[in-house]
Amino acid sequence: MADKKEKEKKGYKPVWIIVAFLVLVIINFLPAPEALGVIGLRALSVLAFAVIMWVTEAVKYPVSAVMIVGLLIILLGLSPVPANDIGAALDVPDGTEQFGTRNALSLAFSGFSSSALALVAAALFLASAMQITNLHKRLALYVLRIVGNKTNAIVLGTILVSILLAFFVPSATARAGAIIPILIGMVAAFGMSKDSKLATLLIVTAVQAVSIWNVGIKTAAAQNLVAVGFINEAMGEDVSWIDWFIYAAPFSIIMSILLYFVMTRFFKAETDEISGGRELIDKELAELGPIKPIEWRLIIIATLLLIFWATEGILHPFDSSSVTLIALALMLSPKVGVFTWKEVEGTINWGTIIVFAIGISLGTVLLRTGAAQWLSDVTFGAMGLDAFPLVAVIALVSVFNIIIHLGFASATSLASALIPVFIALTTTLNMGDASLGFVLVQQFVICFGFLLPVSAPQNMLAYGTGTFTVNDLLKSGIFLTVGGYLLIILLSATYWQWIGLL
Repeated sequence: MADKKEKEKKGYKPVWIIVAFLVLVIINFLPAPEALGVIGLRALSVLAFAVIMWVTEAVKYPVSAVMIVGLLIILLGLSPVPANDIGAALDVPDGTEQFGTRNALSLAFSGFSSSALALVAAALFLASAMQITNLHKRLALYVLRIVGNKTNAIVLGTILVSILLAFFVPSATARAGAIIPILIGMVAAFGMSKDSKLATLLIVTAVQAVSIWNVGIKTAAAQNLVAVGFINEAMGEDVSWIDWFIYAAPFSIIMSILLYFVMTRFFKAETDEISGGRELIDKELAELGPIKPIEWRLIIIATLLLIFWATEGILHPFDSSSVTLIALALMLSPKVGVFTWKEVEGTINWGTIIVFAIGISLGTVLLRTGAAQWLSDVTFGAMGLDAFPLVAVIALVSVFNIIIHLGFASATSLASALIPVFIALTTTLNMGDASLGFVLVQQFVICFGFLLPVSAPQNMLAYGTGTFTVNDLLKSGIFLTVGGYLLIILLSATYWQWIGLL
């Protein structure tokens, strides 16, 4: 027992590490299919290793990311270069027989040169700025103060706060971290415990709303940026902030209405009104004091950033990544900025940046070695999807996507594993102009983190407060997952076709 606790404390699961390496070795000793080749087979072996490590959380995500890099360098570096189009796609000189560790190293670190990584890194700084200045908390308090003391109104206010913060705080965990303590404080002010029905109602509403708006806004979640990075790399397409919003916001708006209905109908609180709620909010606002100059500067920078995101490609030539990096430079500048490097460096989760970059690298490897195309042909080609209409394909693949998500604690890792396969599937099925739309719709489904605490980091953050059980989240999550799935099909058959996405 003591050894088990010690291993848990160290953050690794030796059995699953061994299983992952065994699967890796077994796949490498299998004969390589002619359509795949040795280098493609080895890429798939690393993918299998990565999936096992990610699903079981055998080690911390940054640790598994470094292990993946090492494996890519060794296995790809010692692989023969195929004498076909795949070999040409790997960008090695003619006559090269072995891929080489230098080329493998370059490919393994390709994610670090992605513009999507720059956007994620800058977004983490923006989220830290919100936390350092407490501006996100102030925004949440103002909204909750406006909606009043009625329980249903506070549910609505919780959803509205999640929507508002999604525009300005590009981190689902940070958004949940802003609103959950306030809601718990309101419950405590009424003299109720953290395991009360009221606490369950409010906290579950908060985390589900955060997940819903991960879909609606491009910059709301890192997994969206993973998808955009692959779309840019493999399809030569770019999805602007406003285009994403036009495509996805209707989904999130309708889902927010469904969330309000589900929570107010099926999660009844002990009271219809929190009589001490407004006083608590006034007290917390008083403790924050008047808006400070540093907050005003952040408000101006964040508002300008949102305007530049929304007008990308319309009023100016700057893409989202460039604009966000310029905003970061302003936030770090003396006098006009909001924090110093010393203040912010301890608040950034640098492991997230590493995991994100390596996830992009792994996806790039799958695309360039032909492994993603082969996996798509084998997995989906055998299903005879080419005989189905597009909406039916979306319906079937979305079910697969939702089921796979049950095993992943990180939507970013899920996007890294699946988006390259979905991109390859568009080639397999000759989707043509609908290719971009198909991949985006599947990315929206990847954002479904409604069912289990392990389905999303914000769920785990909320679950740690002890305010709800797994069954509570599952109860609301089933409604939202089924509703979201049916809405995906409906929008695929109507709105997304009307606007030319599909």
